[in-house]
Amino acid sequence: MSTAEIHRQITADEIAHTFEEEATPKVDLGVYAFEDWVALAIFWVMALAVFLQFFTRYVLNDSYAWTEEIATYCLIGVVFIGASMCVRLSRHIQVDLIYRYLPHVVGRVLSTAIDLIRVAFFGYAIKLVWVYIQIIGDESMTTINLPKDYVYYAVLAGFVLMFARSVQVAIQHLRQGYSILERPGAYDGFEG
Repeated sequence: MSTAEIHRQITADEIAHTFEEEATPKVDLGVYAFEDWVALAIFWVMALAVFLQFFTRYVLNDSYAWTEEIATYCLIGVVFIGASMCVRLSRHIQVDLIYRYLPHVVGRVLSTAIDLIRVAFFGYAIKLVWVYIQIIGDESMTTINLPKDYVYYAVLAGFVLMFARSVQVAIQHLRQGYSILERPGAYDGFEG
């Protein structure tokens, strides 16, 4: 048995074609919703505030105090508005192990009850945030002379979006006859 390498002659044209890029698929921005873009915009404001804080503190040795507060409030906006994206995509943490062992009808009833509880929770959270805004919404931010109610209204908007998305998800689950709890593979792309 020979261990010699065998080389095939390759033309210059074949070598040139190896460097051609394959056609990349087109980007589909249709999968993103309104709240995704709002959360992304708030995220970039937060990132700029954090960068400005880092730059002024460690490069200029004279930190801007307001950047930390703005970054904190932006993080609150990203969390609550971005959470509606998780509701829309059914990506919040959930335990679906028990559904593997339940009969289909019991699992369906339990899944529908969970959808209704989620809708009720977000509806109640809207009421609580609204009451909270009415009580302390006039307070000013610590380092900037702006009212804190802007932050609380972002939280309220997040809960309103989560409520609306939870209603949409519940209707979707009723129409298709199952939820992510019952058939997680259908949502992850592992099920046909």
